[in-house]
Amino acid sequence: IDARGMTAMPGFIDGHRNVNTGPIEKLQMQQLLDAGYTTILSGGGPAEGNLTLKDHIEKGVITGPRIIPSGRVNLNSTPEQARADVRKLAELGVKFSGEISITPKPGPTAQQLENLRAALDESKKTGVWIQVHAVSPQAMMAAVDAGVTKLVHTPHFGWLSFEDAVKVAAAGVKQLSTIGFGVPVFGVFADDNVPRFRDGGAWPDKILEGDGRGQEAGYKAVNARTSWDGGVIYGYGTDTGYLAKAGLEHELRSLNLMFSMQDIIKLMGPNSASYIEMSDQLGTLEAGKLADIVILNGNPLDGYWNMLNTKLTIVGGKIASDQR
Repeated sequence: IDARGMTAMPGFIDGHRNVNTGPIEKLQMQQLLDAGYTTILSGGGPAEGNLTLKDHIEKGVITGPRIIPSGRVNLNSTPEQARADVRKLAELGVKFSGEISITPKPGPTAQQLENLRAALDESKKTGVWIQVHAVSPQAMMAAVDAGVTKLVHTPHFGWLSFEDAVKVAAAGVKQLSTIGFGVPVFGVFADDNVPRFRDGGAWPDKILEGDGRGQEAGYKAVNARTSWDGGVIYGYGTDTGYLAKAGLEHELRSLNLMFSMQDIIKLMGPNSASYIEMSDQLGTLEAGKLADIVILNGNPLDGYWNMLNTKLTIVGGKIASDQR
């Protein structure tokens, strides 16, 4: 491949993307490849659908990025049900739970925490990673105290203290960005220059359980930097289901507020590979790793917008998208 004047970097990893099997999966998967994504950890949904999508790609029915499936674990029932849900994932060969939500304000209930601890105990026996949706500092710290090591969100209800960020890092917790959550989206759901929430609803009115006037965008951005400066392994996730390139641009634009391009490249590469437990295979370009490579028409160190100019996406050594 003649890539003179271009930049090669590791294929993009989204550690929290809403994907599943369905009638337009072929189009959606191609859009992800065209945007430069080579690995996707499913954000949730039925495990069976995730596995079907993975199977379709691996058997060549459709072309797509590497899919890491996840599945549901219910914290609103009993400890026994939580354990059974984890065992079911293990039996299916699924290594990650979907995002498990715990109450943000005033914080998780005693029953949620009891069920969460049961799920975590079962996960140690089965090898399933438990991922938690904790969107307030109090929920985040309660999850960490319970033994959670994977957080799919940066908190957006209140400020994370630096001292707590240091505690999170010391506990070996890995966290994903998703900091575009509260930032208005433009030009995706309609080309009318009206700010919208990520589901197409009015911004800021449709922000889930919002505090008003989009304060979540400020909490997310500052808390992201606090986690990073505290030493947390902070990776990349969009928590989106809309157009792949638009979602990439939205998250990068939000990250650009608080991180240098060197930080963003580390965040999207080695840190995201670490989150999905594939550091030995992905995240950097070096001998012995999988050949997941994105060729960009520009230098990302000059600005995040150059990460939106994908010319080639290579998955496992095979060209999966050619936009030259």
